[in-house]
Amino acid sequence: MHIPDGYLSPSTCAVLYGAAAPFWYTALRRTKAALLTRTVPLLAVMSALSFVIMMFNVPLPGGTTGHAVGMGISSIILGPWASILAISIALVIQALFFGDGGITTLGANCFNMAIVGSLAAYAVYRLASGRVALTSSRRVVAAALAGYLAINASALLAAVEFGIQPMYFKDPSGAPLYAPYPLSITLPAMMIGHLTFAGLAELVLTAGVVAYLQRTNPALLKVSAPGGIAEEEKGAVAPGTGAWRGVRPLWAALALLLVLTPLGILAAGTAWGEWSARDFSNPQQREKIAEASRRFAPPVQAPSGLERLAALWTAPFPQYAPKFVRRPAMGYALSAMFGAGAIILVSLLAGSLAVRARGKPYELS
Repeated sequence: MHIPDGYLSPSTCAVLYGAAAPFWYTALRRTKAALLTRTVPLLAVMSALSFVIMMFNVPLPGGTTGHAVGMGISSIILGPWASILAISIALVIQALFFGDGGITTLGANCFNMAIVGSLAAYAVYRLASGRVALTSSRRVVAAALAGYLAINASALLAAVEFGIQPMYFKDPSGAPLYAPYPLSITLPAMMIGHLTFAGLAELVLTAGVVAYLQRTNPALLKVSAPGGIAEEEKGAVAPGTGAWRGVRPLWAALALLLVLTPLGILAAGTAWGEWSARDFSNPQQREKIAEASRRFAPPVQAPSGLERLAALWTAPFPQYAPKFVRRPAMGYALSAMFGAGAIILVSLLAGSLAVRARGKPYELS
């Protein structure tokens, strides 16, 4: 779902940046109070978790790959507005340093995953969980539904954005300038994989983390469950107390995922719609693109607009593969550590700047 540079027209990118802007502004205003407290580590760890979660690829029908995003668990723990910021930060780091998603399409990717994904997950979770106790099994079921529906809502938006490009943006000969496939191909190509394996990955992840937190620190679930805490849960450590100590279960989960990141490259293939401009003229890659696109062959060469925009930004560590590391698994793991570290630093810097602007001392513990 990380749309690369060149797959969307400049006007489509501008519209989606414009659509994302009011949500980013509202999210910043809604979370300003949180940035002035010791809940900043919670925002940092959830953003880093989302980043690392997206590095675990799963095989999808047609020889492509997909991944969970973490928007379900992020919105449940942080609430929808802080979740928008957390996932947006992760997507920015991915695009800038690793070329996972484009710079021109960053607004689209944030709108699809960070904004719509977070809002959809939060709405579904609140509706499905009601006001039951934080340790109720109903919350695990609600989390599963929230994660599954949120990632599919994001995938649907990406499929539509891909599919409208050849309808509206063509060269004088009628050839597509950007993403080459129409809705009749993009919708099944994106949705079949997400309604099955990728959706199930998000479902299991969201439900699993909620069940884990119910045992380790249920108070971390309270933001999205006003009035849902039970008497026996009042002794749990709330997110705003103890800072790093209060979110220790999440740091443990992040550490475990960082160790396991080399497993993320075991799934062979490229995510649908994330092919490079060179792939369109490579016979082997063209066959894979056609196989993943209902046997419809791609253009003989990359569409001209796609090729032009794809060259706008070269990431320092493209595809999570630093050139100075020979072993792919080691390079992937180092990329995960670097990305997670960068996200944590950005989050802490944002909290520090917010506090300095208010003239208050900043505490980390």
